[in-house]
Amino acid sequence: MSETSDVSSLPERYYVYILFSFEDKGLYIGFTTDLKSRLTSHAKGKNQATILRRPLKLIHYEYFINKADAKAREEFLESKALNHIVQSAVLYRMVRGGHGREQLKQFLKRTLVEELFKGLHL
Repeated sequence: MSETSDVSSLPERYYVYILFSFEDKGLYIGFTTDLKSRLTSHAKGKNQATILRRPLKLIHYEYFINKADAKAREEFLESKALNHIVQSAVLYRMVRGGHGREQLKQFLKRTLVEELFKGLHL
């Protein structure tokens, strides 16, 4: 019987996360190795990028075991086109009253596929 690896034993964990600002209704996309600590830092106003955008709410995060993968995902999410898609998803979720992460994931997936294939004549 082969053993599976336990991710909790990995030396580093990498997170990409999305915060929603109740102040400006915008999004903040970040990267960290300690999500709990980073969220506390944002909440206490210790992060220059979000100090004036509080209060904030964590609306999505992803876990990676490879730093390069996490940084690439952060850059992808920060791209202007995708940021617009994510912003639309957040507003859609709020208007519809949904609070489930699964709803947001499904909306993002549908919207991203539509954007990727927009203009293609298949």
